[in-house]
Order: sequence, then structure tokens, then C-alpha cells
Amino acid sequence: MFDFFSVLIPFLLIHTICDFYLQTDRWVEAKKARTYRSPELYLHATLQGVALLLPAMALGIDWLSTVCLIVIVAVSHFIIDLWKVTTPKGDKLAYFVIDQALHVSVLAAIAFHVADGASIDAVLQHERFSDGVLVVFAYLLILKPTSIVIGAVLSKYPIVNSAMDTDAVTDTDVVAEPVSDKTANVSGLVAGGELIGYLERLLILTFTLVGSYAAVGFVLAAKSIFRFGELNQSANRSMTEYVLIGSLLSVVITTLIGALVSLGVDIKFK
Repeated sequence: MFDFFSVLIPFLLIHTICDFYLQTDRWVEAKKARTYRSPELYLHATLQGVALLLPAMALGIDWLSTVCLIVIVAVSHFIIDLWKVTTPKGDKLAYFVIDQALHVSVLAAIAFHVADGASIDAVLQHERFSDGVLVVFAYLLILKPTSIVIGAVLSKYPIVNSAMDTDAVTDTDVVAEPVSDKTANVSGLVAGGELIGYLERLLILTFTLVGSYAAVGFVLAAKSIFRFGELNQSANRSMTEYVLIGSLLSVVITTLIGALVSLGVDIKFK
């Protein structure tokens, strides 16, 4: 009798080893250059399938299911990788995420089929299913929706000094409308500032959910150290206030969401 996660986790381990450690940069470049004519593409897909012999044998999966498993994984991996290397913007992060999500989906579907007693109804009725949905919702909530809220608040506090050091804006999620032509180049830094905000909130929410508030304090302290020199040397008080408002809003919103979710899923506060 197989449990879903006891099957999926070894499959994911093999996928990670073959996709990131056994696949060399030369293979990757060869696949991009020659696409379906590349022997490396076929070799990598075959390796992904054959390597699953190890977890299949360890789990005691019957030989017919093992053969089907190898064929399905090898063929699906070939098709997904071929799609990625033939896509003009295949090197973009979004395509990497889609590529890995497709691979994991195939392995999850196989694990779901192999696992005994697994069904959609069983998953939906699991005692921890609603908790998992709530946690996922919290992570989604602290990203783009929170950035929009922070941007709306910051729009009420424009930076009034047009001669400010524009590099200081990189720490906020959303930059207010520039007040002069001298601040127009700030827009190029918005994506970087938003990414910083995302990473910060992901860390804070994770630490809050596990009850590690000391780690949340460490994140805030580390961020303050990096920002202190820049803000201390800035003659623009509104710039300092702008950054502080954005940072504190990010921390407060994320911590509150984390605390509420912790109460909802009955996680003990440490």
C-alpha cells in the first residue's frame, strides 16, 4: 500500500538530481542550439525516466507499472523540454517556473495514480486541506495585493524634493508618481523594489507562521542596517519618510496576515 507523499517525494528527489545536478551547462546549451536534433535532449529525457527505477524498486512497484512510469516520464520530459528550448523567450523566469510546474504535475499525477486509496474526494476531505488552502491564500495575499495597497497609501505621500537621490527608492514596493523630470528614471527601479518587498514579506510570513518572531526581528534589523547609511546621508526628509512608511506597511500587513492565519490553522505561537 502506497501513500501519495511517500511516492511523490522520491520522484521529486530524482527529478531534482537529474534536472539540476546531472544535467551540465553544455547539455543545456546544446539543447538550445540544436533543439530536437540534439542528442543531449534525448539523453536527458531518457535519464529522467530510467532514474525512476531506483524509487520504483525501493517502493516495490510492480514491473509493468514501472515500465509505464519510465516511458511516461521520459516522453513527457522530452516534450516539455523541447517546448522550452524552442520558445524564443525560454530563458525567462516565467518559462522556467512553467517548465518545472509541468514536470512536477506529471510526477504528481503518476504518484496519485500509484497511491492506494487516493482520490479527489479523499484529498478534499482531508483534515488539513482547508488549512493548506488558507496558508496558500495568505502567501498569495502578501504579494501583488499587498503591493497595490502599499502603493495606494504611498501615493498620498509624494516625494516633494525633486533633487533627491533616486537610488533611495529601490526599497519600496511601488513608487509614487515622480514630481519632476529629474525623478523620471526612478521607474526603472520599480521592479527591483517590488521584488525586494516580495522577498521580505515571504520571509516575514514564513517566520510568523512557524512562530519565530525573533527571526522576523532579524529580517527587520538586517534591512535597517543596509538602509541606514543611505537614508542617513539623504538630505530629503520626505524620501526617508516615504521609505519608512512603505517598509512599515509591508511589515505590519504581513505580520497581521500571518498572525490571523496562525490562529485559523491553530499554530502555536512561540
